[in-house]
Order: sequence, then C-alpha cells, then structure tokens
Amino acid sequence: MLGLGTVRRIAGEVRRDVRAAYERDPAATNVSATEILASWPGVHALLSHRVAHALDAGGVPVAPRLLSYFARSLTGIEIHPAADIGEGLFIDHGMGVVIGETAEVGDDCTIYQGVTLGGTSLARKKRHPTLGNRVVVGAGAKILGPIVVGDGAKIGSNAVVVKEVPEGATAIGIPARIIEAQDPDQAGRFAAYAVVRDLNDPLGKAIHELMDHGADNDRRIEHILVELRRLAGEVERLRSTERAEEN
Repeated sequence: MLGLGTVRRIAGEVRRDVRAAYERDPAATNVSATEILASWPGVHALLSHRVAHALDAGGVPVAPRLLSYFARSLTGIEIHPAADIGEGLFIDHGMGVVIGETAEVGDDCTIYQGVTLGGTSLARKKRHPTLGNRVVVGAGAKILGPIVVGDGAKIGSNAVVVKEVPEGATAIGIPARIIEAQDPDQAGRFAAYAVVRDLNDPLGKAIHELMDHGADNDRRIEHILVELRRLAGEVERLRSTERAEEN
C-alpha cells in the first residue's frame, strides 16, 4: 500500500503539475490552483497516473490498471501505470494522448493533444520512447520505438518520429527530419500549430522558393501572352490599313 512518504511525494508532484499548467497554459490566466486541479483533464490524468504508478511499483494487482482505465474514460488520456513520468509535465487539452508502458518522460515537458508515445515491437522489453527534460511535443505527433528525444528538443505537430532527436533539436514531418533549432521563446506557439514556412527548415524553404518561382514564371508568361495579343492586334490593324489603302 501507499506509505506516508509516497503520499507526500505524490502530493508534491501534483502541486508541480498544477503549477506547470498555470505557467504554460494561456487559458489559466486569472485561474486559481483549485480550479485547475478541479477542471484540467491533464492534471486529472497525471494525478491518477501517479497513484497508479505507485501502486504498480508496490506490486499491487488489478488496481493500477483499473485506475488507469478510469482516468482514460474520464479524460481521454491513456497513461500506462508502469510509464515513468517526471515532474512538471503539462498535458494541454490531452484528448487522445497515449503513453505506453515503457515510456519515460523527463521533467517540465509539454505534450499536446493526440500525441502517442508508442512502441514498434511486441517484445517484452523497452519498446517506447524516452523524452528528456523540457521536451515539447506538438499536437498529433507520434514518437515510436525505444528512441531518445534529447533535452529541450521540440517535435512539430503531426510529425512521425522513428529516429533519435538530438538535444535542443527540432523535428518535423513524416518521417520526421531534423531542422535548425528555433528560438526557445517561440516553443509553445511552434509546438501546437507550427507552420513549416515559419521555421528554419532548408527543405521547406526550398519547396516554397520553387513554388514562388513557379508563380513568378506564371505571371511573366501571362504578361508575355498579353503583349503578344496586343502586338497581334497591332499587326492586324496595320494589315487592314494597308489593304484599305491598296483598294
């Protein structure tokens, strides 16, 4: 069963989870800690998980799974009782978030809705991702397999990550590719609804430059066609004048 020390630890972790929601959720402006604790689904899921994880670590049967199932039914967030979640995790909105059994999440991470920390193997071993500290995972991203996402890394919305992401790097796309690190002050905006053109992505920039070049060529061609039609009209007018003079 849960000892007094475990209860105190869980209480401290929950306080930090509430503080993380207050600090990283713009919707929490002028909202009390009590309201966050009462109505933020990400906080509810983490509270449930921290109790279930302690029970699972203590060898308690059935109860951890039931608690996890209840939390999923209530919040739409599924966290396996055995997953190792650090302090200060903020799950924004949260619907559809899935965190697998052997997943590890560091401190002060941010996860948006629809994120999966999933496995790619049926083997009973480490098969889920490990996130370092201060990692931001954008809406709909899938991080698959026993890979490591380094401290301070950012995963773009809807990215599918199957290879390790270095510390401080940014990964976007399907499959995800590493692009230049972004201004840390833009991390929150980036993670939820990033637009590739706004990022330092050489491939994205090249594609958009090609698109702009094509559009510019279309404008030039249209201008040339207009000028040709004008010249053709001038030629026809001159021929008509010449024919009239001959007659």
